[in-house]
Amino acid sequence: MSVSALSPIGALGSVSGLLQVALVFGLLLLLLKATQLYLHRQWLLKALQQFPSPPSHWLYGHSREHLKDNDLQEALRRVKNFPRACPYWLWGNKAHLVIYDPDYMKVVLGRSDPKLTDIHKFLSPWIGYGLLLSDGQTWFQHRRMLTPAFHYDILKPYVNLMADSVKVMLDKWEQLVTQDSHLEIFGHVSLMTLDTVMKCAFSYQGSVQTDRNSHSYIQAVGNLNSLFVARLRSALYQNDIIYRLSPEGRLSRQACQLAHQHTDQVIRLRKAHLQKEGEMENLRKKRHLDFLDILLFARMENGSSLSDTDLRAEVDTFMFEGHDTTASGISWIFYALASHPEHQQRCREEIQSLLGDGTSITWDHLGQMPYTTMCIKEAMRLYPPVPAIIRELGKPITFPDGRSLPAGIIISLSIYALHHNPKVWPNPEVFDPSRFAPGSAQHSHAFLPFSGGSRNCIGKQFAMNEMKVAVALTLLRFELALDASRVPIPLRRVVLKSKNGIHLYLRKLP
Repeated sequence: MSVSALSPIGALGSVSGLLQVALVFGLLLLLLKATQLYLHRQWLLKALQQFPSPPSHWLYGHSREHLKDNDLQEALRRVKNFPRACPYWLWGNKAHLVIYDPDYMKVVLGRSDPKLTDIHKFLSPWIGYGLLLSDGQTWFQHRRMLTPAFHYDILKPYVNLMADSVKVMLDKWEQLVTQDSHLEIFGHVSLMTLDTVMKCAFSYQGSVQTDRNSHSYIQAVGNLNSLFVARLRSALYQNDIIYRLSPEGRLSRQACQLAHQHTDQVIRLRKAHLQKEGEMENLRKKRHLDFLDILLFARMENGSSLSDTDLRAEVDTFMFEGHDTTASGISWIFYALASHPEHQQRCREEIQSLLGDGTSITWDHLGQMPYTTMCIKEAMRLYPPVPAIIRELGKPITFPDGRSLPAGIIISLSIYALHHNPKVWPNPEVFDPSRFAPGSAQHSHAFLPFSGGSRNCIGKQFAMNEMKVAVALTLLRFELALDASRVPIPLRRVVLKSKNGIHLYLRKLP
C-alpha cells in the first residue's frame, strides 16, 4: 500500500470525489423531478383545454385568490362567467375541474369514481377510512351493513331523543336571554346535535351538553376543519414529513388525539354496558340495531368481526358527520329565518296549528309541516352544510355538451356554486321557499345538500328529522332576529361555517 493512499490529501480527494458523485446524482434527480412536473402540467393543460378559466400564475395558479377565505365569493364570480364548469389551479402542476351544473353533477354522481384522492388522505388521520373515505368493495360492504341503522323503525323513536336534546338547549337559552338576548348560536347547536347523535346512534346515557369533555371534542373538530383547509392551500404542506414537523402538523395531531379519545370512550362504554347480565339477550330481541351495535356485532362475508381500526373509523366518521353537518344546517336555517321574519312567522303558525303551545312532537308530525320543510330546504340551498365534494376520475368521462376528460383528473363538485347558479336557480340570492312547493319542477340534480347517487349521505333522513324537530320546537319558544352588527360570513371548511360566528337576538315568546 502506498503512503499517498493514506495521506490527508488522498483522503480529501476521495471525499471530494464522493461529494461530486452525490451532487451529480442529486442534480439528475432534481432534473428528473422537474421533467415529471413539467410533463404532468402539460398533460393537465391539454386535458383541461376545453374548459376556459380566469388567468392563472404559472407557479401558484389561482391559490392567491383564496388565501383570505373568500373561496365562496370567488366561486360565485366564476359561476357567472363560466356557467357549467371551470378549472382551478392550486399551483404549478396541481389542478382540478370545479363543476356546478346539474347535468354535469348527474353524470359524475352516477358513476363510481374513487374518493381517495390526495385531498381525502389529509382527512384520514382524523376519521380513518370509514364510509366517507373508503372505496370499492370495502365501502359497499360497510354501506350495506349500516343501512339498516337508518330504517324508519329505528328512526321513529329517535324523534323523542332529538326533542329531549333540543329542549335542553332551549332551556339553556331561556336562562341566557334573561341576561342578554344576543347569542352566538353555532356552539350551542353543535353541542345539541352531538348530544342527539350520541343518544341515538351510540346509546349514550349521559348529558353531552353539560359535559366539559364534549366541549373539547367540539373544539377539536372545529380546529381540524380549519387545519385541513389550511393544509390544502399550502404547497409545502402537501408533503407528509414537512407537515408532521410543522406547528400546524403538531396541532392537527393533538386535535386528532382529542377526537379519538372521545370516540374511544363511546365504544368502550357501550362494550362495557353490553357485558352486563341480560343486556346481550335484550339486544338480540331487537328487530333493528342502532348504529354502534351493528358495528359491534358485524360479521364480514368471510365470517370475521369488524377490525378495531374499521370500527373506530366508522364511529369517527359518523360522530363527525352526524353532528357537525347537522349543526351547520340548523344554525344557517335559524339565520335564514331570522333574516326573513315573515317566513319565520308563517312557519311558527304552521307549527302552532300542529302542536299547539305544547312541545310534544312525534314522527307523524314531521310529515305535516310542508311550509316549514320548504323553508328548511331553501335555507339549505343558500347554505349547503357540505359546500363541496371531490372525486378522481377512474376512467374517461364525456359530459352532455360533448366536452370530455381523461382518467386521473380531479373533479370538485361545488354544491355551493350549484345552489347559487343563476342558470339553475333564478335570482339565486333571494330566499324563496316556493321553489320547493309541492309539485314544483326542478332538475333531479339541482339541489344536493346530501350529495347524490349511490354515495349519497346515509344519514340524510336522520338529519332532516333532526332539523325539523329543532326548528319546530325553537320557533314555539323564541322569536329569532338578526344582529345587524355581526352578519355571518359563510366560510368554506369541510362543513360550511361562518367566519365570525352566527349571532342572533332571541326573544322569549309568551
